Amino acid sequence: MSDIPGSVEATQQLLGAGGYVADRALSTTVHLALRMGRPLFLEGEPGTGKTEIAKVLAGGLPRRLVRLQCYDGLDLGAAAYEWNHAKQLISIRLAEASGETTDREALERGIYDRRFLQERPLLQALSPEGGPAVLLIDELDRADEPFEAFLLELLADFQLSIPEYGTVKAKVPPVVIITSNRTREVHDAIRRRCLYHWVDYPDAVRERAILKIRAPHVPEALSAQVVAFVQRLRGGEYFKLPGVAETIDWASALAALDATELEPAAVDETLGVLLKYQDDIAKLRGAEAAKLVAEAKAA
Repeated sequence: MSDIPGSVEATQQLLGAGGYVADRALSTTVHLALRMGRPLFLEGEPGTGKTEIAKVLAGGLPRRLVRLQCYDGLDLGAAAYEWNHAKQLISIRLAEASGETTDREALERGIYDRRFLQERPLLQALSPEGGPAVLLIDELDRADEPFEAFLLELLADFQLSIPEYGTVKAKVPPVVIITSNRTREVHDAIRRRCLYHWVDYPDAVRERAILKIRAPHVPEALSAQVVAFVQRLRGGEYFKLPGVAETIDWASALAALDATELEPAAVDETLGVLLKYQDDIAKLRGAEAAKLVAEAKAA
């Protein structure tokens, strides 16, 4: 397809143009998924930028972004399609009023027409309206395990079978990105249909590059110290380690307070931007934070 980058380097540049700093391994996996027409399964800790990849691809290819946010209890009616029963009933009443009810089979076929089909994200991604799509199936691990069975046909053949209507197949297969925070294991049947990549926390060099793009207003010295602090923090035992999004938010918060470098007092006052659990904040605040500040400055 003409919108797919021709090389790993071109894919890396496409991601970079959208503000996503990807390493060679991730760029290669994304490129292969695009070139081979295979779904891409991205797994990793929350806040490592998995969802952002789909957004950047949609903007760079360019394609419309169709997002399915998964949650406990998600079913086919919310994820794929649903019949508009109110309109079907009106159609039946109009047929009765006009005396067009003698052919029951024709009437039944008529009420299961495409115009009565309400498209949800999975079906929207297969529809030609609006052009080719990037389908983001976000946080699949939050959905119930039986829901995964609904996805197998779509991931293998880019189609959905609707019993009353027939099979809907994409003319141009969507780019499919599946993310998981690994709160539970996703079934092997899903994994086998996808290319896989573990999205880890970035190293210091890449995190500084990300911060420079996403928070260019942050002073360079402060940015370097924030990254050094967070990198050391991630080596500790905390309930929820900060992701890249928290690094960006924290650096921006410190800059908003006119900080030019890390100071223990400012760190203690802003830990709620970086950490999201009170036990983690209490553990870090005070002597431990001051120690990491000193190490960050020395680095």
